[in-house]
Amino acid sequence: MTDAASAATDERVKTVSPWRRALIRPELGGICGTILVFLLFGAIAGDSGMFKAEGIMNWTVVSAQFMIIAVGACLLMIAGEFDLSTGSMIGFSGTVMAILSVHMGWPLWAAILFTFVFCMLIGALNGWLVVKTGLPSFIVTLAFLFILRGLTIWGSVYFTRQTIIGGVAEKAQGDWLAPVFGGKILTGFFTWMGENGWIATFTRGSRAGQPVVDGIPMLIVWALLLVVLGHLLLTRTKFGNWIFAAGGDAQAARYVGVPVNRVKISMFMFSAFCATVFATAQVVEFGSAAADRGMLKEFEAIICVVIGGALLTGGYGSVIGAALGAVIFGVVQQGLFFANAESSLFRVFLGAILLIAVIMNTYIRRIITGER
Repeated sequence: MTDAASAATDERVKTVSPWRRALIRPELGGICGTILVFLLFGAIAGDSGMFKAEGIMNWTVVSAQFMIIAVGACLLMIAGEFDLSTGSMIGFSGTVMAILSVHMGWPLWAAILFTFVFCMLIGALNGWLVVKTGLPSFIVTLAFLFILRGLTIWGSVYFTRQTIIGGVAEKAQGDWLAPVFGGKILTGFFTWMGENGWIATFTRGSRAGQPVVDGIPMLIVWALLLVVLGHLLLTRTKFGNWIFAAGGDAQAARYVGVPVNRVKISMFMFSAFCATVFATAQVVEFGSAAADRGMLKEFEAIICVVIGGALLTGGYGSVIGAALGAVIFGVVQQGLFFANAESSLFRVFLGAILLIAVIMNTYIRRIITGER
């Protein structure tokens, strides 16, 4: 009898049914939710232009915004930690960037690079405090939520006497790094599609004859890039195994040589990196920084991750699932607009979908662990 045959008949080897295997996939909730959301808004808002070129671009951009911060939140939650300072980091990094470039005369590229380094160091400080003090990351990052938001407002008012700092658009002109965050790709391709009637074009005004969608914003490119890199890191590398181990059972992981502290600090730094990508894209696109940007984004990122199948206890989750959670958010937020529904219902949806996702994930955890 072969080894395979022996394993198949060995009663000590526990077989898992295809149905059970599908249930414990972290992406299952995100996949089901995405399908349901598209079916729902296809039925109630399909005739409003939501699924035409311009409508698709609208909800794709919104989804990409959620996606960028959800990737960082996902890897950190799988590692067993939370970052409640993400939203404040968005406002803080954008303000630092604007102050350095507009009011201190730095080239925009230098301001961007400095801001990335500085914010990732703050992320490292978050992680260091968590692993060295043993305090819950909820408490540490909640403190930084207020610290960073307060510094953002103070810095903005100190330099401009207002909470919005303009003038970034002028600094971005001719800057070599600005288009990496605020430019568009495939503009020629979209122009060609407009000329051939594949997508709608403007019929009047200075843009007559130009396509309504003239390219793919770099925000979307960054979102897809981070999703791919995050997924590959988590599923194809040893460091990805360390992330799962650190969140599943940190003490057991240490016993087998996993550098748990280094993993957690690295994930806090990556969360700060994702928040700064989000902020940089907004600052370059709008040509300004605002002290109130990023409000509540930390909770929206966490909800995306939970919808995507991650457990709040750590050690389980999927970057693809988090990305699908971001798509659900983007489609719902813009779908309510296209359906002429009250925009405040989006918050109702957030609360409801979070509750449903947590209940489903708790059920899945019981299936995995064999609990009753």
